[in-house]
Amino acid sequence: MGQKIHPTGFRLSVTRNWGSRWYANSKTFPEMLNEDIQVRDYLKKKLAHASVGRVVIERPAKNARITVYSARPGVVIGKKGEDIENLKVDLQKIMGVQVHVNIEEIRKPETDAQLIADSIAQQLEKRIMFRRAMKRAMQNAMRLGAQGIKIMSSGRLNGAEIARREWYREGRVPLHTLRADIDYGTSEAKTTYGIIGIKVWVFKGETMARSEQLAIAPETASAEEPTKKLRKATARPAAKPEGEGETRPAAKPRTPRKPATKSAEARPEAAPAGEAAAPVKAPAKRVRKPAAPKAEGKE
Repeated sequence: MGQKIHPTGFRLSVTRNWGSRWYANSKTFPEMLNEDIQVRDYLKKKLAHASVGRVVIERPAKNARITVYSARPGVVIGKKGEDIENLKVDLQKIMGVQVHVNIEEIRKPETDAQLIADSIAQQLEKRIMFRRAMKRAMQNAMRLGAQGIKIMSSGRLNGAEIARREWYREGRVPLHTLRADIDYGTSEAKTTYGIIGIKVWVFKGETMARSEQLAIAPETASAEEPTKKLRKATARPAAKPEGEGETRPAAKPRTPRKPATKSAEARPEAAPAGEAAAPVKAPAKRVRKPAAPKAEGKE
């Protein structure tokens, strides 16, 4: 029976990057991995009200660089940077090396899968109906540009005796498409009836893989070069001085009109001035003679 694979792990090195970016040998790897887990757990508890989406840990030479993505960076930094300094001291104790902390703001927290899951978990802990919380989160995500979203909650929903799972989806969520930019987040709501798990998938559009981008880059560069066409220089006529009239082409000769074809009898001649016009005689009508009777045969 097929199960859902982790969307982020499925797309690593294609469209997604790792959350921990460092190299280690086989001896130091378990220790460094354990430090990363402790750092993430500490930041999750310490910055519970700062809407932290994800934490990226990098380890250059004998140093550590931690980037915190938060929807409320002001809460993380604190007044005059006091909170972030205390945060650095605690992280240096955990990791044992010098730590640099960077804060990045999440522009659209309504479309971040981890923040959506944490928000629904907080609402379930406050005894809000799970269907209302899920549908409200879906509406906000679609309104702010997400192309698709799917939310699943499982456990003793509404205090039911038998645990079940319910999910809602809006838009398109292609889980098999590697070039699809799918954000995935999980959270847990600790209620009086037990733990309710929340999973969120957010589809933000399709992106090209790195190999496709490298293959298309030289083609687009050559296509974008402007192709200029050389125009032949045509001699323009000199401008005429003011006051001189323009020479127009000679007009075509007019062809004489044909006289109207009417009988000469119908047109009376014009009488000289001072004399009365002679009355016009009507044309004589032709009278047909009756045909002679046919001669009867001799008796």
